[in-house]
Amino acid sequence: MRIDDCYQLGYVSKTHGLQGEVSVYLDVDFPEEYEEMESVFLQLSGSGTLIPFFVEDLRWQKDNAIVKFEDIDSIEQAEELIKAQLFLPLDQLPPLEEDQYYFHEIVGFQVVDENEGELGTVKDVYEAGAQNLIAMDYCEQEILIPLNDEVVLKVDKVLQVVHTRLPQGLLDIYFDG
Repeated sequence: MRIDDCYQLGYVSKTHGLQGEVSVYLDVDFPEEYEEMESVFLQLSGSGTLIPFFVEDLRWQKDNAIVKFEDIDSIEQAEELIKAQLFLPLDQLPPLEEDQYYFHEIVGFQVVDENEGELGTVKDVYEAGAQNLIAMDYCEQEILIPLNDEVVLKVDKVLQVVHTRLPQGLLDIYFDG
């Protein structure tokens, strides 16, 4: 499995107990949708390879999942998984409502602003904590656009267009001086 064919689900934060269990942070809106997960791909720290792991048991403790993977039976084995990133294939993403979208879906979409017209193409989406950003190529310059409801008015998945209302002066910031 290639990492480009997957989405990041979360990461292993620490060990849990002495029998090989780990505490997993799931960076998703609805973690309960993953309660029946049978397997996951792990990218171990310092590796670019995805390795399949089968889930033996998964239960919730506060905001984290306590996961027991098959063949991980000691705290020493579990320690090797700390900081491992969890991935699932893109085809396992939960379905969305018609007006919702996943960030990876809008890469390559045309950005059209209600005042400026056609601007450029979405190059990437950066998840930056409190403020996610659309990276767009515009006049051979990368422009970062806040990804929120005031700026991104609509995403048309059929026409592959992101409709925006850019804050006044946003483009000028990149070209002044």
